[in-house]
Amino acid sequence: MPRVLVTGAAQGLGSEIGRRLCDLGYEVVVHGRDAARTDVALAAVPGAMGGVTGRLDSLASTRLLADDARGRGPYDVIVHNAALGGEQARPVATEDGLDPLLQVNVVAPYLLSALLSVPRRTVFVGSDSAFHGRPLVDLEVPPPWNGGQVYADSKLLLTMLAFELAARHTDRPVNVVHPGWVRTRMGGPLAALPVSDGADTPVWLVTSDEAVARRGGQYVHRRRAEPPPAAALDPVARAALIGRLAEVTGEHLH
Repeated sequence: MPRVLVTGAAQGLGSEIGRRLCDLGYEVVVHGRDAARTDVALAAVPGAMGGVTGRLDSLASTRLLADDARGRGPYDVIVHNAALGGEQARPVATEDGLDPLLQVNVVAPYLLSALLSVPRRTVFVGSDSAFHGRPLVDLEVPPPWNGGQVYADSKLLLTMLAFELAARHTDRPVNVVHPGWVRTRMGGPLAALPVSDGADTPVWLVTSDEAVARRGGQYVHRRRAEPPPAAALDPVARAALIGRLAEVTGEHLH
């Protein structure tokens, strides 16, 4: 059966996606940021074939995760679900000198994409907040600080990354899914949708043979392709972002 890596699978959307794929017979590898969270992910997805561990808030730890993940691969599908929300109250920097939101939500998926083999399908869990994001292709956050704004910025940059990967691998669909406002730890208790609804389209993109799921370079919501943020369609802006990510990580995309 196809093998799937799901990042951020200890709770919320990630664990629901993992459980559903296991129920469909997929070989699922779950990810946690440390050993304890990987154990939580394995407990949350009891059908998983194994777990991998690694933080995404530094280049070194993301490289360790990639090493661990390679030992469980190769993968037919990767679901990039792990992310930070916009709760950060003030500007801080990681050990690599980057904003944590941009490091976890953008730099880490880029680095994993550069270090792992290109799967048959790739799904990035995005957000409609990307439409309010700024294309901070230099990865520098201007003042004043606003955590919600930087979260939106990170989701726009993630969408741009996904569309660049899609343009490079037209035979291996790469798509972004907006799952909706989901009642997870990030979405909060007032969110409109249960986790089961939020997981529906990501799982469908992994498993479906319908035309939308077999194409790449799409922003998908409720199983339908919708117009993406304009910056995702701008090859010059995407090239600037990819160049900066290569400079920061020292790695180049396939």
